[in-house]
Amino acid sequence: MVCGGFACSKNALAALNILYILVAFILIGVAAYGRASAVVTSLTLVGSIIACGVFLFLIAIIGFIGALRHHQVLLFFYMIILFLLFLIQFSLACACLAMNDAQKDSLAIRGWKLAGNKTRYDVQYVFNCCGLQEVNAPVLLNTGHPVCSGIPCCENNSECCTGKSSNLTCPCQPCLPKLKDRIHQAFTVTGAIGLFFSFTEIIGVWLALRYRNQKDPRANPSAFL
Repeated sequence: MVCGGFACSKNALAALNILYILVAFILIGVAAYGRASAVVTSLTLVGSIIACGVFLFLIAIIGFIGALRHHQVLLFFYMIILFLLFLIQFSLACACLAMNDAQKDSLAIRGWKLAGNKTRYDVQYVFNCCGLQEVNAPVLLNTGHPVCSGIPCCENNSECCTGKSSNLTCPCQPCLPKLKDRIHQAFTVTGAIGLFFSFTEIIGVWLALRYRNQKDPRANPSAFL
């Protein structure tokens, strides 16, 4: 098999799309971990990386079928969509890496405000903390936190960290300092992996273009498929 020939291009494109399937699972897994460890639901950049991973998986299936069948229409749409996916994924990965600490903290605060009290309570229980930035913040839907009774640091005190004037002290720490390292790491890892694998998509576009314009030696020599 001559490198660069029809069979070589076919096998290379098929193998690349199998790699894309694995990459899609990696992107989904890493970004989902970042989303879960950040414990906020409004990290739109991380969520967009997950969407790119799902979309890459679907495109890889199309590319794999197109490579096996040398299907002109599938390969054409595969190239176009894969290139658009590269642009989106590259932009999102750069955005994740370019964000400074203050911007990441701002997203975490926004996510806390949008999260329900059940989610906030789960965060407080898992990380043994109370409130996001102030443990004595009032118990409001959008700015405060649920009652911290039942959290290990409160020792089952029903009046612990409720924001009442009679309870101005609390043994618990706020959650943001404990979440900060995980949130920052989630953005860095997700952005780095997304950026690295986005460049492999350019290889897929080039390989599909070359393979699409090659003749199948098993077909009619006078036909251009």
